[in-house]
Amino acid sequence: MKKINFQASLPVTFLREGKQFVAYTPSLDLSTSGATFEQAKKHFGKVVQIFFDECLRMGTLDIVLFDLGWTKQKSEWKPPMVVAQDTQMFSVPMLA
Repeated sequence: MKKINFQASLPVTFLREGKQFVAYTPSLDLSTSGATFEQAKKHFGKVVQIFFDECLRMGTLDIVLFDLGWTKQKSEWKPPMVVAQDTQMFSVPMLA
């Protein structure tokens, strides 16, 4: 099997949930966590590596990336771009 070097710039959102830090990328619909911000970053790098390793091992990388909204330009895959991140207030009627 030929070894390739896949590079992509991924948007990553970091959240704090209680005492945990969560790293999430919509480009792969992938998240992980850690007890510290640095640990979440480190775990994120590992989980992205595992994601791509498994897709390559199974021969499904093209299908998975296409399903996640990536586009292929020549021989390079481009992730979908986050154009905004916003907070919106919603009011939902509920029975008490």
